[in-house]
Amino acid sequence: MAALQETPSANRIHIGFFGKRNSGKSSLLNALAGQAVSIVSQEAGTTTDPVSKPMEIPGLGPCVLVDTAGFDDIGALGSQRVEKTRQAAERVDIALLLCTQGDLEEEKAWYACWKEHKVPVILTVSKADLEEDAAAAAECVQRLFGEAPVMVSAAAGTGLKELRERLLRALPEAYDPVSITGTLADSGDTVLLVMPQDRQAPKGRLILPQVQTIRELLDKNCIVLCVTPERFPDALAGLKKPPELIVTDSQVFRQVYEQKPAESMLTSFSVLFAAYKGDIEYYIQSASCIGHLTDRSRVLIAECCTHAPLDEDIGRVKLPRLLRQKCGGGLRIDVVGGLDFPEDLTGYDLVIQCGACMFHRRYVMARIGRAREQGVPMTNYGVAIAYLTEILDQVAIVKS
Repeated sequence: MAALQETPSANRIHIGFFGKRNSGKSSLLNALAGQAVSIVSQEAGTTTDPVSKPMEIPGLGPCVLVDTAGFDDIGALGSQRVEKTRQAAERVDIALLLCTQGDLEEEKAWYACWKEHKVPVILTVSKADLEEDAAAAAECVQRLFGEAPVMVSAAAGTGLKELRERLLRALPEAYDPVSITGTLADSGDTVLLVMPQDRQAPKGRLILPQVQTIRELLDKNCIVLCVTPERFPDALAGLKKPPELIVTDSQVFRQVYEQKPAESMLTSFSVLFAAYKGDIEYYIQSASCIGHLTDRSRVLIAECCTHAPLDEDIGRVKLPRLLRQKCGGGLRIDVVGGLDFPEDLTGYDLVIQCGACMFHRRYVMARIGRAREQGVPMTNYGVAIAYLTEILDQVAIVKS
């Protein structure tokens, strides 16, 4: 029951702790969390893979604190650990950059990258109880970055109040809540949700986009009805008037489109999340590239969650089948899951991202930014399926 009451990780503010080895990242995270989340040791390189801890911080609300390996890690696995840190850096909403005395050239490079992508950065000097070293580090930060760092001592418990206040001030820039359904649904509207309950649906549960959409519609004071595709005609027949909005699973987009009343707007959960998590205009623009693919083209399908694929999996079976029917049987399709998103996308003619319910918006936008910079079109499951079934121009979208 507890899991059902928790805010999904993708909806939490992600706060990352970055710096060189032994700069005090793990100690500071533990102090801010008020519990031992990360292992603390005098030995450099204790933190390897990023460690995430969901928290509720007064004023900030639901957060995820992310500890990372030092970006100066060395050794046989050092480069792999630094790559994991780089991936974590793309996913944070606020970066805490811990600075130490000495050369800060690496810190300057990371700082500039975050600033370029409009990620708030809080410069911090940990171990402030070590007065001489801390003072020298603070002077160096002031000189190189032109701003005073927050002085914190995890051991003495000092500076944490100021750090929380800085996090609160960074919050408006980092957190830009977006509506899932936008202006497509308003108070009093009847919204009919068409949700297949096949082998792909988790037993005894609804998938996260369905849960989040239902909750938002209830908060909007809408009348929410849920039905499987088989009972969709019966549900329509039982209503006194057509629903204002129909939201369907993209897998049955065409079927629902052919059966829906002309007065009802139609969209899908994946299309809603295309706007909620990403750039819907870019997704629609990129979908038109499907018409130019051939059996010599190469497509990347990127799933956000990692799971054992079942029969008729949408990303690994259904969508590839539709693409090959349209573009030719020789079409090469690669599938990646979770954080395994290639740095170099130039070998692909199109990237198709899932609904991204497991990722927060900033990370999805970072992926889109990478595709844009490399000139590779990118769309998502729902938009691609609507294009392939020739109904994209009939689908209602949330304007960004």
